[in-house]
Amino acid sequence: MGSITRSLSNNITTGGVILPAGITNDSVSAVTSFANASGGTLILLSTQTANDSATISFTTGLDSTYDAYEFKFIDIHPRTDSSVFHFNLSTDSGSNYNVTKTTTAFGAIHNEGDTSALLGYDSGSDLAQGTGFQHLITQEGVGNGADESLSGSLILFNPSSTTYVKHFIIRTNHYSSSNYSIDNGIAGYGNTTSAVNAIQFKMGSGNFDGVIKLYGVKKS
Repeated sequence: MGSITRSLSNNITTGGVILPAGITNDSVSAVTSFANASGGTLILLSTQTANDSATISFTTGLDSTYDAYEFKFIDIHPRTDSSVFHFNLSTDSGSNYNVTKTTTAFGAIHNEGDTSALLGYDSGSDLAQGTGFQHLITQEGVGNGADESLSGSLILFNPSSTTYVKHFIIRTNHYSSSNYSIDNGIAGYGNTTSAVNAIQFKMGSGNFDGVIKLYGVKKS
């Protein structure tokens, strides 16, 4: 093992970069196992594809297996121009999506013509003990042009807790109907101590296309 260590150390730069010569078949041939991945690893649980869909709902997979769950939105494209992407939570496996929520929202915008830019709070995208669907974007809606869409993520923390409220953090970027890039930061909590076990996504108007992936965040 000493010769492998010396060989590797001779191929590490002063900046800590391992040179290609330091990685050979001999370097790993005696390894019989690798340690488990550290906490924070994403485990893909399910994928749903919207194709002119009114809603996408995840009614399984949110349980006590993981402490946090992350949804990835990939090219969410509305069929109706300037539509707002929304979500809501359920404590009864999707029979009702009406969890009380308090949220905060800000957006940074910049247009393609480089003539307008803004960073600010968006009071029209927050809720104060509201049970309605929560915005996943701020400012104006997602454009429905051929190349316009939304991508980003939502992290939901410890949804199966029966002690604490259900915190979530949202980061998305969308191509707006007026040719703005809009960076959205939204956060809040579902104000319930019941377990949240389902979530639904939809546009404020019309149907949509795109992919939504659900990941579990591996416990440390």
